[in-house]
Amino acid sequence: MAKEELVRVQKIIADAGIASRRKAEELIERGAVTVNGRKIKLGDKADPYKDKITVAGREIRLRKDREKYYIMLHKPRGFITTMNDEQGRKCVAELIDEIPARLFPVGRLDRDSEGLLLMTNDGEFSNMISHPSTHFAKTYRVTVHPKINEEQLTQLTTGVIIDGRKSMPAAIHVITNEKERTVLEIVLEEGRNRQIRKMCEAVGLEVARLKRTAIGPVRLGMLQPGKWRDLTPDEMRKIRTYQKKLSSINEHEKKRSESKLKSKSRISRTPRR
Repeated sequence: MAKEELVRVQKIIADAGIASRRKAEELIERGAVTVNGRKIKLGDKADPYKDKITVAGREIRLRKDREKYYIMLHKPRGFITTMNDEQGRKCVAELIDEIPARLFPVGRLDRDSEGLLLMTNDGEFSNMISHPSTHFAKTYRVTVHPKINEEQLTQLTTGVIIDGRKSMPAAIHVITNEKERTVLEIVLEEGRNRQIRKMCEAVGLEVARLKRTAIGPVRLGMLQPGKWRDLTPDEMRKIRTYQKKLSSINEHEKKRSESKLKSKSRISRTPRR
């Protein structure tokens, strides 16, 4: 392994499931971590597959063929979607600390939002779902104030300008429409930062509550806040099938767009008689 490919020891410890990154840093500062028999300092790097790394006398090694995890978590409000936070805020990592692997979130939910969050240590799986080009649909239950009107609903459905760019069309269903509030189901095929909150703000609505209930074909169901479970084999199959369907649709749209461009080009080159 080249020098530039060496990994910080605190990350190796976290990836091995021994401790969080922050706890690993504390162990290093206390002198409880050695590499090849030598005590290290914070920031030192090592080869996770060749060097002998011990934590409080316990040797750790990462396996190149490490087990892969695919879980769903019901993220509660008040937690941030990151594995550690320098400001000491509550992180989703705290909710899955019994899993013996370093997982990372697939996409994000902001601190004030709740609901379905997928987590994994499989980068290919994460990219398949969260990459903007895939248009993986995500479903939300959203409570807004005040009561929505038809003009606002049309604007949200067809797209509004946020951060200088128009949002993609969204599928929106009114669940309840009361005097001072409306509960909506919103399905998005893009995942821009705080998108629903910004969309609603753009049309004069305030989001009081936002809960993600589904990602593609996988639904949160009755999983309680703060709890997690493994994705079932059937859910994994549904995700793969859904992704293949999206890829086919995207490829078809790409070819159709290319065909239109070629057709316009031919017309523009046709000389007038």
